[in-house]
Amino acid sequence: MTTAGDIMHRGAQWIPAHETLDRAAQLMRELGVGALPISDEDERLCGILTDRDIVIGCVAVGHDPAKVTAGELAQGTPRWIEAGADVADVLHEMQEHRIRRLPVIENKRLVGMISESDLARHLTDQQIASWAESVYARSSTTH
Repeated sequence: MTTAGDIMHRGAQWIPAHETLDRAAQLMRELGVGALPISDEDERLCGILTDRDIVIGCVAVGHDPAKVTAGELAQGTPRWIEAGADVADVLHEMQEHRIRRLPVIENKRLVGMISESDLARHLTDQQIASWAESVYARSSTTH
């Protein structure tokens, strides 16, 4: 059985909810990633911040990224998966919630992230096609 831990990339890092968006952008640049899990004061997942969130939710509306925190942009219920979960569960979670990045947790600690490129490296063409159709398909209610 292939697990989330088998396909994830290790070395994912939290950004604390109190950290500013300019620092988050710097960390994304240093790590070469486009998203960071957001942690609360107890190092629990409270959201995911993307580079797009910083641009659309802060810069494009005229706010200062040095004054807005990661926690201020955290919205919704964060999704995650246990490291031992089967890859079918990973796909289901990502498809069900139409997400492109999924934090991987082991013993209540962040151990990695699964992104589109991780899926592409480890799944069959048919699995990738099904995933992409589910995640990128526009619903009939979307304009």
